[in-house]
Amino acid sequence: MAISRRDALCGLSGATLAGLSGVLSPEALAAGAAQAPAQEPWPDHLVERPLRQGFPAPLPLNPDGSAPEHPASAAGPITDPLMWRTRDRQAPPLEYDYRKLAVKVDTRGLGKLAGTLRFEDLEKLPRVSHTFLLQCGAPNPRGIVTWTGVRFSDFADLLGLVPGVHYCRLIASDRHYVDEPMATLRHPQVLLVWLMNDQPLPPRHGAPLRLIVPFRYGNRSIKAITEILFSTPSLPMPPLVA
Repeated sequence: MAISRRDALCGLSGATLAGLSGVLSPEALAAGAAQAPAQEPWPDHLVERPLRQGFPAPLPLNPDGSAPEHPASAAGPITDPLMWRTRDRQAPPLEYDYRKLAVKVDTRGLGKLAGTLRFEDLEKLPRVSHTFLLQCGAPNPRGIVTWTGVRFSDFADLLGLVPGVHYCRLIASDRHYVDEPMATLRHPQVLLVWLMNDQPLPPRHGAPLRLIVPFRYGNRSIKAITEILFSTPSLPMPPLVA
């Protein structure tokens, strides 16, 4: 007897399904149902729910919304757990040596340069180091770290982006991505970095290249960048003919 998935979900009992499949007995189905946690029916109106404890963690900022800079002597490790969107929660295989990085850059006709970003391209830009707190929305992970790299604004200028570019999408090796407005990325504190506490980024912390946005929660500081794409909802209209 053939049954549709809809019939299985809507009309047939567990015992009937077991008899048809020949895999599970009614007793086994009953035992499984007994072990499954009972779920409350979803309320048919808005109700109060307890807030998640300790979330979001405080993110100390300056009055102007920028991140406080810490002395380099305060730098240290980042606490666990780190989040990767992989089955084993580990960094995906990649060329981790920043000197061999290869990042796809697509300006979509909105900049004079596009192609594959190499480390020698970044070496042409002013190198900067800043010490910031990295804080996720949850209490962990967190840590004060000295990051070394280049300002994202200098990188954007290297590409020769037109003024009409509004957004940038950065994609990580685990296919996590963030979309940020260019107004945010051009803030002088936003960095593309390859050194952490004066050492090459470890794979678990985003080698070979990661973004640092110190005035946002840590999940916006995307790790292990593999692609950078620029976009705009629409370019400014040209002047009307008089």
